[in-house]
Amino acid sequence: MTNIKYLEQSLPVAPLKIAALESCRGLGEKVNDHIVNFRKEARTEILNSPLFANYHSDNFLIDCKCPRFGSGEAKGYIGESIRGSDLFLMVDVCNYNLTYTVNGFQNHMSPDDHYQDLKRIISAAQGKAHRVSVIMPFLYESRQHKRTKRESLDCALAMQELVDMGVENIITFDAHDPRVQNSIPLIGFDNFSPQYQFMKALLRAVPDLIIDKDHLMIVSPDEGAMHRAVYLSNVLGVDMGMFYKRRDYSTIVNGKNPIVAHEFLGSDLKGKDLIVIDDMISSGDSMLDVAKQLKARGAGRVFVCTTFGLFTDGFAHFDEYYEKGYINKVVTTNLTYLPPEVNDKPYFAIADMSKFIALIIESLNHDKSISNVLNPTDKIHALLEKRKNQ
Repeated sequence: MTNIKYLEQSLPVAPLKIAALESCRGLGEKVNDHIVNFRKEARTEILNSPLFANYHSDNFLIDCKCPRFGSGEAKGYIGESIRGSDLFLMVDVCNYNLTYTVNGFQNHMSPDDHYQDLKRIISAAQGKAHRVSVIMPFLYESRQHKRTKRESLDCALAMQELVDMGVENIITFDAHDPRVQNSIPLIGFDNFSPQYQFMKALLRAVPDLIIDKDHLMIVSPDEGAMHRAVYLSNVLGVDMGMFYKRRDYSTIVNGKNPIVAHEFLGSDLKGKDLIVIDDMISSGDSMLDVAKQLKARGAGRVFVCTTFGLFTDGFAHFDEYYEKGYINKVVTTNLTYLPPEVNDKPYFAIADMSKFIALIIESLNHDKSISNVLNPTDKIHALLEKRKNQ
């Protein structure tokens, strides 16, 4: 309710419209439902202004699609007027579940396909929207964010291309390296981390979790995730440890130097519950190896929190490690596609991000500071205080 009152203090920039591409349709519908409920709570006396036209709509989602020809080529289509609107486009570039046919052969959509569809919908808008913002939870090509020798800079090029098409804001989550925003220094780039949602989902899934220095430690699986672990450990008031990947730089396997071993740096973790936090699980081999090594060092329960659960090699290894007791819970968000089978996994917990995204959209639509509405530190402290008083 506090967030709603805060937003009531300003007028919307323009009427809100949300274009959730097919890859992000399910999440987009949840976000829409939250916004509809937010606005139902708004004070009725302020809605008499013509600037609040369509403020109490039952649906902010627009009809948009990208049908394909038999050759595999596609076109973007918007089924209603978006003239003068504050348009938010939502796309999940990691949704491999969608397919299309090329000369009778079935193809699964790749991140490249989803990115092209995003550009098609922006093109179909024809520059008529008052403002265009893109919500891309997994930043397209974010793993190719820097150049080593003769390599392409795909992420930077993609963001510059979106800016050239008129996009004014790019909203993403746990970008592999947020410094990639330096390629578009004059455009809005917001990078969020779901720390609060992780703790909320974890406390719901593990009600007996004790949060203090004697019972809990935060662990970073590598150097890249250290800033996430440092933040969460400071907020929770517990110790932190980290692994670093020792690689064989004399060998290249599948374009990378193979990991020889994970070395642990940190205080004694024997008997403690551990939260291992990272931005993504790809195949999961590295994360599972970390969990196994933590158990070998005498850890209690191991909880894995990751923003993007891609599971590119399936769940067989996770099932095996859960049965052997190496992992106890895997918490991931619904920001990218998750196959239905995850609902049957006893170790799986989903951190729902739809309300969080709805608050981001509402804040931007009212041109209000996002930090005041979405401060994760205050929210985590409030969550822990509420739990303490139960």
